[in-house]
Amino acid sequence: MKLEHLPQEFELARPVLQTIEAAGYEAYFVGGSVRDTILGKKIHDVDIATSAYPEEVKRLFKRTVDTGIEHGTVMILDHGTGYETTTFRSESTYTDYRRPDQVTFVRSLAEDLKRRDFTINALAMKENGEVIDLFDGLADLSAKQLRAVGDPEQRFHEDALRMMRAVRFASQLDFTIVPATLTAIADHASLLAKIAVERTQVELLKLLQGQTPKRGLAAFMTTGLWQYCPEFSGHEASLNDLSERLSTGMSSETAAWSLLTTQFSLDASQISPFLKAWKTANQMITDVQATTTAARLLLERELQPWEVYQCGGERLTIANEVALILGAPDRGSQLATQWADLPIQSKKELAVTGRDLMQAGVQPGPQLGQDLQTLEQRVVCGELTNDASQLIAAIQ
Repeated sequence: MKLEHLPQEFELARPVLQTIEAAGYEAYFVGGSVRDTILGKKIHDVDIATSAYPEEVKRLFKRTVDTGIEHGTVMILDHGTGYETTTFRSESTYTDYRRPDQVTFVRSLAEDLKRRDFTINALAMKENGEVIDLFDGLADLSAKQLRAVGDPEQRFHEDALRMMRAVRFASQLDFTIVPATLTAIADHASLLAKIAVERTQVELLKLLQGQTPKRGLAAFMTTGLWQYCPEFSGHEASLNDLSERLSTGMSSETAAWSLLTTQFSLDASQISPFLKAWKTANQMITDVQATTTAARLLLERELQPWEVYQCGGERLTIANEVALILGAPDRGSQLATQWADLPIQSKKELAVTGRDLMQAGVQPGPQLGQDLQTLEQRVVCGELTNDASQLIAAIQ
């Protein structure tokens, strides 16, 4: 296969490959950018593989950065764009189930491609658009199926994160995982426990935000991968239910986490340890707590003004998204109107401050904070007008 019309990202990078080839080495575009171009999808990073060793690459270009020199990766800086360029390599054993114990630089493209995870990711492309396919990746792309390169047992034993990548790709690309690869995932699912939570988290979130999360979740469940994810124990029925419900991807990471915490019936106090086990940021915990609280209420009834206010405008949209998936009616336009009609949308808009209350005679201390919150709530609920004199009179 030869691609006649390459995306602009490849056209801009062609001189890099041409420079390497002019020096007598091989150079190819590799990885997801090649796959996605063939599928007609937008590409992101352009990665290059070459027979030139790192020091040889560095001699060919004026500006390079050693981004992963021990693994053969050099960043070539060309006209303001960085291109990760990695030497063909073979790898030894993987005692930690993630990274090879030793990397050996080689001159063979075939040797390099055979260590890749899936056939659809083991495609290489020359700078003129000619695709090199040594493992029938094009046939698998055409059949919309995901197959490990070579022996799937070996691929997953080398790098256990590849199992999560498989179910993530099933969701993102709407691909079926072929039986032999699916069986190998089930056989090695327990190795996922050896992978850093942060890496598993990335794949899980991409799965939940994918094109057909139903497909990815179904594989995630049938292979048993779910059992080796933090805090998922005891939630098999909820996850299976989600694999039936979730027909489209979630809009954001906050939405993905909020869907899980709502489906798992976690309250605000339970959400914090759950998300901390997944190594999420504190702001994410705060957002998910507010969104989940609102989503759980939306499953039962409409929100009251104070509940709308506490959730916040952006998070209301996510709460409605989550509740809608779990069976609630779509209240999106109603919630948007409720939010727009609030007298104030943040505490900063309250007409009085703590200083104003102290000048009016309120003593500093816990009571001051309680008075401010009471005024805030009464304004939001329409019981008081947001006028400084009326608010001060209300606490005297």
